[in-house]
Amino acid sequence: ALSAAFFVAAALPASAETLFKIVTVKDEITVGLNDAELKEYGGDAGGLAKAIASKGSLTLWQYAVTQKDGERVLAPRAKIGVLANSSLRVEPYKQPFKVLPHE
Repeated sequence: ALSAAFFVAAALPASAETLFKIVTVKDEITVGLNDAELKEYGGDAGGLAKAIASKGSLTLWQYAVTQKDGERVLAPRAKIGVLANSSLRVEPYKQPFKVLPHE
């Protein structure tokens, strides 16, 4: 079965605003891009998918729902590597929680 491989890498500071869900046959993860990253990768889900395919892999921030000050928020979890795959799909991700920037 085809799937994307994900690995945890060292965390580096930045600021996330836009969320995407990366979906494969086996997994789905939520990633966040700041404005500079979004511009670098084409500005939308299609551009991000093309960047992953053309580069073979990208390092992105994975996001997850967590609790902060009694409020549920979507926060950066870890820096991950996303590997290109023929069954990979990237889609915009909207949700009701506040999104915290990656640092």
